[in-house]
Amino acid sequence: MHVTLPVNRARWCDLDWIVDLLTATIVPTALGAWLVPDKRRRPAVIAAVARIWTEHALLFGDAFLLKDGTAATVWFHRYRPIPPPPRYDERLDDASGEHAVRFRRVDHILAARRPVEAHNHLAFLAAPPDADRAGQAAAVLAGSHRYMDNLGLPSYAEVHGPDDIRLYRRLGYRVRHRLSRPDGVTINLLWRPVPSVRINPTTAPARQVRPAGPPALTGPVGVAAAEGVACG
Repeated sequence: MHVTLPVNRARWCDLDWIVDLLTATIVPTALGAWLVPDKRRRPAVIAAVARIWTEHALLFGDAFLLKDGTAATVWFHRYRPIPPPPRYDERLDDASGEHAVRFRRVDHILAARRPVEAHNHLAFLAAPPDADRAGQAAAVLAGSHRYMDNLGLPSYAEVHGPDDIRLYRRLGYRVRHRLSRPDGVTINLLWRPVPSVRINPTTAPARQVRPAGPPALTGPVGVAAAEGVACG
């Protein structure tokens, strides 16, 4: 039986759209305000840092878009340690300036508690606030799982604040740890075991997990070559 899924696996040519969704999601949040207190600079800084990590995910993970383009997920395949983004410190300084120290503090807090077991790491759920935000978030996350579960790894997510906890619980996540951000907001570290039943991989083929070493090619040309996809 053919299964029609609500998501498409993202390609390099979807990068700008995913960054726009992440920016629209993060900017109005308490986390966005703490990372970049300057309201005028906040969208540009958040977008620049989101681009660094989304590019990295397209090399060492996966990203998925709802077919109508209203929401996305960004994942890392952490079946072994992966390197930081190339020239990360330099790029972060260029992107965020004096705010870089705040991004590094959050990076450090999250990395210190990240599981050592092999897992798929949901780095970002991008579902900007609108009238159907809850439905879009549920659809893109559930659709992403239909692909990711074929890798046979548990899933891990870092959820800032209480808004989406009910959604994650419905999809099988449970709280593994809780910690506090520097601004005092609780971060829920969630774990989702490997489901006992997964869809047939022939109906939703999972992309082969790339090794955690440096890719042979980097940047847009390298990703397109690695995927066999030409982005116009």
